[in-house]
Amino acid sequence: MSQTEQPKNNDNSVRLSKRLAEQLQCSRAEAELYIEHGAVKVDGVTVETLGARVRPEQEVTVKQGAKAEAVPPVTIFLHKPAGYTVHAGARGAKNALELLLPSNWNQGDTPAPIRMLQKHFQNLECLAPIPVPASGLTIFTQDRRMVRKLTEEALYIEQECIAHVQGTMDEDGLERLCEGTSIEGKRLPRIKVSWQSDNRLRFALKGIFPEEIDAMCRGVGLQLIGLKRLRVGRISMAKLEEGQWRYAMPWERF
Repeated sequence: MSQTEQPKNNDNSVRLSKRLAEQLQCSRAEAELYIEHGAVKVDGVTVETLGARVRPEQEVTVKQGAKAEAVPPVTIFLHKPAGYTVHAGARGAKNALELLLPSNWNQGDTPAPIRMLQKHFQNLECLAPIPVPASGLTIFTQDRRMVRKLTEEALYIEQECIAHVQGTMDEDGLERLCEGTSIEGKRLPRIKVSWQSDNRLRFALKGIFPEEIDAMCRGVGLQLIGLKRLRVGRISMAKLEEGQWRYAMPWERF
């Protein structure tokens, strides 16, 4: 997503949106919508920055058939590596938002690809975050409907996680994990827990959040040394390598 060179204010330059509004005989607000949609080129180079400026001699063109419509909000799925946070300014951890780069975009083989726009990476909110030491499926969205759904239905959407553990589990540990009695003094909902291998447990969580798995493991004599979330509802991390991301498709549902 290349941008035109930003000229200085003393060279008779004007805001691209102003120039475009005059050129198209439309409002500044409509001109900004064309820009955000990636439909505007300056000297043949696509410009999506609202504050961009242009000189009188530069050519400004608009993609044929473009409409002055708001960019629809997007939802993004990221395979977050361990050690990344979803909160800005967290100490000792990199920000997962820094991974949302064109080079990490897994476009897959979807029949209806989404065109990447700068607007897609503004005001993203992380839903159902996982702990910094954990890896796996992480959800970012601009869609208020998605925010409401995953907030209001958080306790009813199943999450699948794989816990890498060490130590010796108590004799009745697996039963207590499933019954929700592994944390002393706290009653959790019944869930499905099973051994995937000698040192890996599969958790199918509903009404329990991934950050509680550490305490659940300690409650039955195990130490959690790694955690990966594979799925949230019907959305899985399939085909996303660590550090890669993709857009949610319109037909996908949790």
